[in-house]
Amino acid sequence: MATIKQPEYWMRGPVENIPALLQPVAHALLQAREEVNELMQHFPAHLLWQNPAGLASPAFHLQHLSGVIDRLFTYAKAETLSAQQLNELAAESKKDTNIDTASLLLRFNKQVDAALAQLSQTGETTLTAFRGVGRKQLPSTVLGLLFHAAEHTMRHTGQLLVTVKVLKGIDFTESEL
Repeated sequence: MATIKQPEYWMRGPVENIPALLQPVAHALLQAREEVNELMQHFPAHLLWQNPAGLASPAFHLQHLSGVIDRLFTYAKAETLSAQQLNELAAESKKDTNIDTASLLLRFNKQVDAALAQLSQTGETTLTAFRGVGRKQLPSTVLGLLFHAAEHTMRHTGQLLVTVKVLKGIDFTESEL
């Protein structure tokens, strides 16, 4: 029996416990999670670090998706990045064959859950509050950071989609890997 495809998240109504002004952020994160999990289901592990035509690898995108949400939501709380977050940022593009698709998806799903929990606790009156980004404390706001996390997540979701489709269309032999 075929599954009935749901409409995109923004057409499914409000996400419970999320303030009205933050609904678009929640919708984008949930849409990305749904698309990424569907796309990566049964993805061959030997293709995780492939860079077709110089594109970023699926493993990079999956790590970056988790990391960017984590980092931007940290800044939205007016916190600085921890040593662990900085190490994870540095490791995003380094090939690590010990990482598998399931662990990358688990991390991403947990990060989306953490982001939704933070959104549910974010008061709408704080959305225009100043937030400094990075060591230089570049100017942003709570809403600017949360919105950028959502749009950046969707951007990399789209890039991951293209990369995975290209890789699935390529027949790599073991000798080429």
